[in-house]
Amino acid sequence: MTVTRMRGRATGPVIPDERWQRLLQQRAADPTAVASAYAARRRPERILNERGTLFLVAADHPARGALASGSDAMAMADRRSLLARLVEALEHPDVDGVLGTPDVVEELLLLGALEDKVVIGSMNRGGLDGATWTMDDRFTGYDAASIAANRLEGGKMLLRIDDRDAGTAGTLEGCADAVSELAGHGLMAMVEPLPYYRQSDGRLTLLRDTPSLARAITVASGLGTTSAHTWLKMPSCDDPAAVFAATTLPCVVLGGVPSPDPAQDLASWGQALTQPTVRGLVVGRALLYPPDGDVRAAVDAAAAVLRAAHPEEDR
Repeated sequence: MTVTRMRGRATGPVIPDERWQRLLQQRAADPTAVASAYAARRRPERILNERGTLFLVAADHPARGALASGSDAMAMADRRSLLARLVEALEHPDVDGVLGTPDVVEELLLLGALEDKVVIGSMNRGGLDGATWTMDDRFTGYDAASIAANRLEGGKMLLRIDDRDAGTAGTLEGCADAVSELAGHGLMAMVEPLPYYRQSDGRLTLLRDTPSLARAITVASGLGTTSAHTWLKMPSCDDPAAVFAATTLPCVVLGGVPSPDPAQDLASWGQALTQPTVRGLVVGRALLYPPDGDVRAAVDAAAAVLRAAHPEEDR
């Protein structure tokens, strides 16, 4: 599907009116279209591309109530704009696929945007952004059975670790079960282990120091009855050589909350991407909502960083 481009308040790509109305009609009048789209999707031959890397765009933020990007608190609340941005990113030849919740994945399927693409289903989004229970990352999205039945390539789970929050134990158990169940289907389990500290005023801080991140990796690596299909999704950091040396499992670098300086984000990702265990990028808002609205250019820049980090695998 081709998107058009507009300028103004809704800077960025736009889904044409006719295609948008058709999607809304399918949603209202033909719920069976979703199952048909899952069944008909042409799957990729493998997870890694011919360069031995993986580049995904992430779109599971809205299901956790995280709608802001930059100064726009409602950026991801505009579903038509979000889908248009995702479609444009997925049309880029270097983007291998998407990570999303069922609603977003199904809309992209109905738009015809996921042919030959890797699709990773997001599994736990219960820890709503800003809620008093935000660290309770219980499973509210895809489960292993639906990921397998719908012919997706794997499932992703968020594992936020706070040593002072006993609720972390339940998330650990839920993630371990999901890892085992996905492995039972021969599917990727992408675990995102993030160490957090709660300040005295209640604010949560992501810990990016080397000991905390390395510890989170070792905890996530041991989840489930086998690690044969486990991947790790980790933030960039100051000492990636030490952090990513904590595992032999394949890793991807997460984009996280975009900084005001896209060049700074790219440099940070590039440093992590050179590590032997790191295979690719999973980026959401930083690519979908660049300051200038040019999604294609933002994806181009990230793809160039990934290619530069793996030149020996480029054909």
